[in-house]
Amino acid sequence: MKGLKWRAIFVALVLGASIVYLLPSLPVSLPQWWHGTLPDDKIHLGLDLQGGMHLVLEVQAQEAVKTTLDRLSDELKELLRKEKIGFRAIERTQDGQLALQLSDASRRDRLRELMDKEFPILEWVQASETSEGFRVVCRVKDKEAEHIRQLAVSQALETIRNRIDQFGVSEPDIRPQGENRILVQLPGIKDPKRALELIGKTAMLEFKLVAEGVDPHADPMTLPAGVRVYPMRRVDANAGRTVEGKVALKDRTLLTGEYITNANVRIDTQYNTPYVALEFDPQGARIFERITGENVKKQLAIVLDGMVYSAPVIQEKISGGRASITGSFTMEEARDLAIVLRAGALPAPVVILEERTVGPSLGADSIRKGFLSMVIGTVAIVLFMILYYRVSGLVADLALLLNVVLIMAGLAAFQATLTLPGIAGIILTIGMAVDANVLIFERIREEMRLGKTPKAAFDAGYARATLTILDANITTLIASLVMFQFGTGPVKGFAVTLSIGIVASLFTGLVVTRLVFDYLFIERRMRALSI
Repeated sequence: MKGLKWRAIFVALVLGASIVYLLPSLPVSLPQWWHGTLPDDKIHLGLDLQGGMHLVLEVQAQEAVKTTLDRLSDELKELLRKEKIGFRAIERTQDGQLALQLSDASRRDRLRELMDKEFPILEWVQASETSEGFRVVCRVKDKEAEHIRQLAVSQALETIRNRIDQFGVSEPDIRPQGENRILVQLPGIKDPKRALELIGKTAMLEFKLVAEGVDPHADPMTLPAGVRVYPMRRVDANAGRTVEGKVALKDRTLLTGEYITNANVRIDTQYNTPYVALEFDPQGARIFERITGENVKKQLAIVLDGMVYSAPVIQEKISGGRASITGSFTMEEARDLAIVLRAGALPAPVVILEERTVGPSLGADSIRKGFLSMVIGTVAIVLFMILYYRVSGLVADLALLLNVVLIMAGLAAFQATLTLPGIAGIILTIGMAVDANVLIFERIREEMRLGKTPKAAFDAGYARATLTILDANITTLIASLVMFQFGTGPVKGFAVTLSIGIVASLFTGLVVTRLVFDYLFIERRMRALSI
């Protein structure tokens, strides 16, 4: 009697917890106190059910190697200036190598010593004396280049995930595909074009000095060494419109966006236009303070993805690690820019190889047909169990309905995504859910044919069928867990609902139905078993 009471309490707690997790997914209005105090997660629908966007992206990982060479080129220039080793040029070649021209061939050994010590990822490909001194061609070692490419793909994956999370898409599916591809599924996306722009934006932020006294409209061949012309986009306050222009900047990048810790949208009270306020980490703040201190009365250009948005004059040294990007932004553009700056720049460009948009009408039709098949299957099983096993079949049907409730509550509790294959898993589980009771009922019938009393037959039926039921369901559960671990997309969706369904059917088949029968035998003094 005492054991029966505790089992009833346990079943009631499980059922109560299921209702708590399931309520947010039901079409009912929840009271105010519910939100923030109890679970507020709904069952999330996958791309095939609620519509959305399917993308396959390719990371141009080789570009990350070229970017690394550009960075090493700047660092090598600084090192040679510090060591007072004269050089004529250090530049990246078209075939992805680094060419260095020394003024004095006698410094070749010192150069080799410095490069082996400071740049171990580089190897010499070619070295020769020329009429102008000494020429060296270097490249990134094969092993290091492969590591850079792999790191670029993994960083791009995390960056895109961070951007989408801040964009507000519910239950996105973002995972690697092959060596340099990323699969992105965005269920329920309302603005696909904006999402594409957000995902693919490189967001390379650089601070460069304006080259004083250089005409940006002059012939590019006449530009001084280390100077490049960039397009500039600014707001003409008098005309109230965006003006496109050009500006000559020094090639050297003084600071990049890698030091940004936060980016927020603010409103310029003077012009009532949005701008993006930046905050740097301690190292970035020190660099920014040094840059502004050394270049007072000079223009510092803010360059984003090769476009100059502003080039203010530095009036004084700026401490505190704060800066701002102004331009002709709409509020939406400013928000998206803040998102990509917070999430970080992509380490390499990404291109869209495949793009599909799934309409919500297709998902609604899938839900309707899946729900219809589930109802038909459930009704057929319920009628069969009642007709074949009578009152015992009715008990099994009650357990079956509870099993469906537990599956849906499990999806909500684990924040799993319900997909079309997931619905198939639920339908399969409904068919399997009564298997345990069929095995038990048939065993009870055998025991009753041997002349045992209903209570003795009932106890023997559960005792002897339990191991068989556990064996069959645990092996199926192992298979579904393997599918979940190694499967992708539809396979994983099927495995989720199947795994939850197996655990739920074991609980309802071995615990709930036995509790009901024990109650009838012990409390109601049932003498005959309708089976």
